[in-house]
Amino acid sequence: MAVKPRPAPVTRAMSQLGQDLATWRRLRSLTVAQVAERADVARGVVVKLEAGGGITVESLLRVARALGVLDSIASCLDPYRTDVGRLRSEEVLPQRVRHRAAPRPDS
Repeated sequence: MAVKPRPAPVTRAMSQLGQDLATWRRLRSLTVAQVAERADVARGVVVKLEAGGGITVESLLRVARALGVLDSIASCLDPYRTDVGRLRSEEVLPQRVRHRAAPRPDS
């Protein structure tokens, strides 16, 4: 199976996220090694993250926790902090969403 190229918006977001976490690290006056130790990840994981490389979500969240910004990351994904989420907050959401096949035209 061929690996699909990473979409440009994803690449930009990964790069921005890495830069932002590097800025947080510097604001906290921490070295890469200190963050890696606090996050219980390898130093290379922090370096890769700050460079905009792909890492696991768990490693990202460990680093965010080590930098004291884990709650900010978690809360930014809260759907009820968006206009759509607030508008639909009273609805009962389905437990599962199933794909509905398009109706077939009568032959």
